[in-house]
Amino acid sequence: MRKVKIIGIVLVFAFVGMGAAVYNNDKLFEITKNLEIFSNLYKELNTYYVDDIDPNKLMKVGIDAMVETLDPYTNYFSETQIETWRYLSEGKYEGIGANVKNIGDEITVIEPYEGYPAYEAGLKAGDVILSIDGQSTKGKNSNDLGVLLRGVPGSSVQLEIKRPGVKEIKTFKINRGEIKMSNVPYSGIVRDHVGYVSLSTFTQDAAKNIGDAIREMKKNDPQLKGLVLDLRDNGGGLLIEAVNIVNLFVGANVEVVSTRGKVRDWDKVFSTRGPALDEKLPLVVLINKQSASASEIVSGSIQDLDRGVVIGQRSFGKGLVQNTKDIGYNSKLKLTTSKYYIPSGRCIQSVSYKNGEPVDIPDSQRHVFRTKGGRKVLDGGGVTPDIYVAPDSGDAPIKALLDDFVVFNYVTKYMIAHPNIAPADQFVFNDFDDFLKYVESNNYPFTTASEKKFEELTNSARKDEFYAPLQSDLSALKMKIQKEKRNVLIKHKTQINTFITKDIVNRAYGQHGKIINSINHDREVSDAINLLNDPTRYNKILKGK
Repeated sequence: MRKVKIIGIVLVFAFVGMGAAVYNNDKLFEITKNLEIFSNLYKELNTYYVDDIDPNKLMKVGIDAMVETLDPYTNYFSETQIETWRYLSEGKYEGIGANVKNIGDEITVIEPYEGYPAYEAGLKAGDVILSIDGQSTKGKNSNDLGVLLRGVPGSSVQLEIKRPGVKEIKTFKINRGEIKMSNVPYSGIVRDHVGYVSLSTFTQDAAKNIGDAIREMKKNDPQLKGLVLDLRDNGGGLLIEAVNIVNLFVGANVEVVSTRGKVRDWDKVFSTRGPALDEKLPLVVLINKQSASASEIVSGSIQDLDRGVVIGQRSFGKGLVQNTKDIGYNSKLKLTTSKYYIPSGRCIQSVSYKNGEPVDIPDSQRHVFRTKGGRKVLDGGGVTPDIYVAPDSGDAPIKALLDDFVVFNYVTKYMIAHPNIAPADQFVFNDFDDFLKYVESNNYPFTTASEKKFEELTNSARKDEFYAPLQSDLSALKMKIQKEKRNVLIKHKTQINTFITKDIVNRAYGQHGKIINSINHDREVSDAINLLNDPTRYNKILKGK
């Protein structure tokens, strides 16, 4: 592993200054020198290292180490990862249409996508994949299986499945297809003549699909008085689709975003090109911490142009633009080439990261810009909403329950005992005591951030030879943390019930049903509807009063 890290370091130095090489002979020499060093090092490792070396794996580790020193969005896609890149860029891939992940040492179906081969064949969330075309999944990870599950549309794949609550092993033969996920999973009138559109990703035709949804709502409700555009958990996508979405609400020839980078010839200004679909329709945009990139272009531009009100939590803070380059042998490099700036002139890019997440920037360290009407807005660290709503999922214990699949596994158990539930718009889970019993009987199968820090402390104490004198204190602290877990869960009872409700409804009625259920019990949607039904307050916010 140490030698692998050396390759990563060498790779980093090999390409430092690449962008300026054509202008600087010294840097051109450094590039040539370091490329030769890397080539020689790789040859020596391959020839003399004690064990056989997998060239693809070694190179992948080295390249990943290089790009990790830059920003979280510069990525290398090898030939076997091209389908992943295709899905991220186009919203489609070829396979069976199922989200599959490792839960413990088992490969588990998280969700078969409604209307696609896995769903039509009868796969269910919670199913454990034992083999694929006779190849055991033992010891594999979900990324490895992605290669086996994907393939040419029309080709078949055979899965052996262990289903919770069923003794016998099930066998499924599934014909692969082209999987194209809808970027508008739900739209419709929610209540009080207010429309709602959820956008999951900025893939091709995102703006067209939103426009079609608005036209349909106007047709069904001529008294439409406002629109809620939900960009929560939307990580972005195509920049041009962000511009086109803003164009639905803003007329022609209005600057939406500009990009600036090292290569000045690549700097661009993107403006609206045609007439708006509706320049007057009151608009609320919902964002949260996971709203990033193109989501921030739309929400930030709507805010800068005083065209609508933004509700939720501060967005992710990704003000970087990526371009994709072919680098041979069906591999690609997605690299950051510029930063983007929205109409007020601000860039919402976070300046630093920790473990791939942006570090929060205090408002006192952010620069002030002005909207079209003179309202104060800030740069750096994301888009700050006009109305802040405390998040339902922002607490660390809730994140631990979700990340460790505790809620998922409980819902799998729940669905065995409750195969039929109330309609999607009515169902509410409220048997928290049963969930608590499940968690206790499984010895609290989730790990909090505090526990992780405690384990680090314990391991450090062992290394420093302090463990013996501290053992009783550490044991007492560990017991206290375990006991406190129950109190923490009870404190977050309402939030936990909400997430269990969403998962149950998603299993029974799919993503469409989950959104319908969420809308009826969603505080931020309710706040948006109430605001759109209060024109005086809506206009005061846009005027900065």
